[in-house]
Amino acid sequence: MKTTVSLRKFLLGGLLGLSLPALAQNKTTLSLPQVIELALAQSAIARQAVTTRETSYWQYRTYQSNYRPQLAVQGMVPNYTQEIRLVEQPDGTRSFRPVRNNNANVGLTLSQNLGATGGQVYVSSTLQRVDNYNSKERTYSSQPFGIGITQPIGRYNSLRWARKIEPLRYEESGRQYVEERETIAQRITELYFDVLLQQVNADVARQNVTANEELLRLGKERFQLGRLSQSDLLLLELNLLNSRKALGQARLDAQNAAVSLQSYTGQPTEALLLTIPEATARLTVDTNQALTQARQNRRETVAFRRRLLEAESAVAQAKGTTGLQATLLGSLGYVNSAPDFWVAYNGLQNQQQLSLAFSMPIVDWGRQKSIIKTAELNRQQVQQNVAQEQNTFEQSVITQAAQLSSLREQLELSAQADSLAQRRYDIARATYQVGRISLTDLNIALAEKDQSRRAYIAALRACWVAHYRLRALTLYDFERQESLLAVK
Repeated sequence: MKTTVSLRKFLLGGLLGLSLPALAQNKTTLSLPQVIELALAQSAIARQAVTTRETSYWQYRTYQSNYRPQLAVQGMVPNYTQEIRLVEQPDGTRSFRPVRNNNANVGLTLSQNLGATGGQVYVSSTLQRVDNYNSKERTYSSQPFGIGITQPIGRYNSLRWARKIEPLRYEESGRQYVEERETIAQRITELYFDVLLQQVNADVARQNVTANEELLRLGKERFQLGRLSQSDLLLLELNLLNSRKALGQARLDAQNAAVSLQSYTGQPTEALLLTIPEATARLTVDTNQALTQARQNRRETVAFRRRLLEAESAVAQAKGTTGLQATLLGSLGYVNSAPDFWVAYNGLQNQQQLSLAFSMPIVDWGRQKSIIKTAELNRQQVQQNVAQEQNTFEQSVITQAAQLSSLREQLELSAQADSLAQRRYDIARATYQVGRISLTDLNIALAEKDQSRRAYIAALRACWVAHYRLRALTLYDFERQESLLAVK
């Protein structure tokens, strides 16, 4: 495309008023894919996405550990006490006595949560030693083996709901990471073309300064020969002043745009010279295919399911905190106590425990009903919000897919208009120099040339931004026909 070649030529040759040798010494030429790769590798926002992904991974590991056996040792060694305490005497009276003892214990417990029921089973072994320094007595109490269960009844089972929700949350985080990378690419594209546009403005302003200087020189010669009015001469001088002013502003705008891109990508200031990217590939994306890929790949699909499950979980939790609340405790094992350590492990006796603790409100003035009703209404609200958000999301995918071909056509028309406007200006300038058109006509041709050049960059920007936006909306590369989830 002639427009692309000419733009690249004058950008490389006249960026911000510098010569090509100067640019080669001070700048590193970067393309759009290179800038995107740099941003994904070293920008702060990309590192934040990686950190978020790693955090989700360790949170998922924490969830998984809740369903695996836990081995723990606990104890209190030493547990020394020296005080005056109220002690019950053999005859039933109570009096203050000095107490000096050490009551130490240590235990080993292997426990396992029961995801299906929300209870817990455990196996334990404990040893306790009491040293009474006043009476110089020592006693051991041992439980070599004990097994027990704790089972809530009628309560909310957080383990069962976590098994449904947490895998979705982890899958959602993986998709979110890919989406954030594509969103970064889209934002880089926007900033990249912001810099390009300002560079084009700066080069156009520089060229206009050169052209106006030449026209003013020619105008002064004509004025001296009486072939140009003083009004037109003053207009030429004004054009030169305005073009110089525009050049200064364009340079400042180009620097500001470059700083925004550099701060986002983490690139050093001295390494920024951008090239005009080629036009995006001509693609005709079927809206049904785009919608199918978006449903399969985007995190919204998983997030909608997770949010609905969380709403169901909240209803179950509301029901699990009202009505009958009970806890079944059962354990059995072997115990013994003796003054000697080894004797404490001989002649073991059975130890059993079974208890059922419960509570149930009789009159609560509608408290249980209001709690459950609130949770059900919240679930209904979530269902409505999810349905609305899903419809909005799918509509945005369809709209974005349908816009691609239209934007590509606009880009081709803008390229043709830019080429024609440049040729018209060249002809108008040559014609003015021989005195066949007015200065007003020349200024009109100049304005149309500048506007067409900016319009081409804007159209190219719209195509590339739409390209990355569709990738981010679907997590699918339509050019290569592959899912981005499999690539990342």
